[in-house]
Amino acid sequence: MNAQEIIRSIEAEHLKTDLPTINVGDTVKVGVRVIEGGKQRVQPYEGVVIAQARSGINKSITVRRTFQGVGVERVFLLHSPRIDSIKVLRRGKVRRAKLYYLRDLVGKATRIKQRFDREI
Repeated sequence: MNAQEIIRSIEAEHLKTDLPTINVGDTVKVGVRVIEGGKQRVQPYEGVVIAQARSGINKSITVRRTFQGVGVERVFLLHSPRIDSIKVLRRGKVRRAKLYYLRDLVGKATRIKQRFDREI
């Protein structure tokens, strides 16, 4: 057994199996576990997936939303224990892999057409 196989077998134990199929352009709601003091709660973060990166246990998505007129982006590691749940709210119809151009758009221009050929 070489080193890569050993690493893959250890990572396989920590991979989540209940993740939905997420594509760039989808609107998702990510439940993030937040620890405040001694208490723990789940905080929802809703926005559009503008990028996906890496694969395997390191797979991440960048989610963008507008909060009080300011664009806020967060990168989430999908297989992290901090991620409680991910729900796809609507599928987006886009023609590119990275939607960084949304950073320069404001208001209604940031809307993405809905896609109906895939299940939510």
